[in-house]
Amino acid sequence: MISVIIPAFDEDQSIDSVVNQARRVLDENGESYEIIVVDDGSSDNTSKVALDAKARIIRHAYKLGNGAAIKTGIRHAQGDVIVMMDGDGQHNPNDIIYLLNEISTHGMVVGARNRSSETSWYRDVANLVYNLLASYICGQSIPDLTSGFRAIHSTLARQFLYLLPNTFSYPTTITLALLKAGHCVKYVPIYTKKQLGRSKINIFRDGFRFIIIVFKIATIFSPIKIFLPISLVVIGLGVGWYLYNFFFIIPKLPPASIIMILSGVLFFLIGLLSEQITQLRYERSEESFAYITRSIDADTYLSLDSQIHKSENAPHEQTSQT
Repeated sequence: MISVIIPAFDEDQSIDSVVNQARRVLDENGESYEIIVVDDGSSDNTSKVALDAKARIIRHAYKLGNGAAIKTGIRHAQGDVIVMMDGDGQHNPNDIIYLLNEISTHGMVVGARNRSSETSWYRDVANLVYNLLASYICGQSIPDLTSGFRAIHSTLARQFLYLLPNTFSYPTTITLALLKAGHCVKYVPIYTKKQLGRSKINIFRDGFRFIIIVFKIATIFSPIKIFLPISLVVIGLGVGWYLYNFFFIIPKLPPASIIMILSGVLFFLIGLLSEQITQLRYERSEESFAYITRSIDADTYLSLDSQIHKSENAPHEQTSQT
């Protein structure tokens, strides 16, 4: 069963179209589904319009944030796979099928916005910075860290639910969390339209929050990637200050250099200890592989394997008839 979660705040202009298109796509593909619209304390008719479109409505008493709406939807979702998409009309519901086609062999599938998408230039620049920083932390390429259009297995979504913030930076958190925990994440290129109505994201306020979230998750899942560069910079400054004093002032080791070198070593040791704690805390568990074992169990694999070998050894005519 598929649970489509649509967080919405003052989206009465677009929410009916999003819900109806999602319903049409899932019906055409014979999927069993539910569509949940989480109204994050809207002041307009978002809930009424979504209800008229026959969506399941969950309403916050007041505005908590986009991430809080997603978390509410995950808590109430009944499906095995959760699809998250925005309610402002920028995501094409037809792309849901592209995500579902890949979800059986991946923990999460993300709709990565292509270059032809209708996005603002300053968002493109900010996303480039976030993508590069996150790619460094995870050690693999991340083409779109902040996309809100994604499909994920419900067991995984609930496993990392406690990490998700209440703000727009929840895609950043869940992406880094899954990658650093060793789950497969697939990126499917999509085209996004310009959103209807006024943007809910403040580039300065929310941009700063994104950076903080990236560093926060980095210290949780890969602390050595943060502490090691700081350690090298501090040690380098200490050595540089010593060399400057040796050649240009007094040829002896200044106290400031000693403090900086010791501080750098201390940063490195803290990062090393944090890395060991992280490895112990976030080992991959059997529960994490539920989405793989559901796709094909051992008996089915052995049965298919024996059929393949039998077909290879059989005459061509018998294989054709089979």
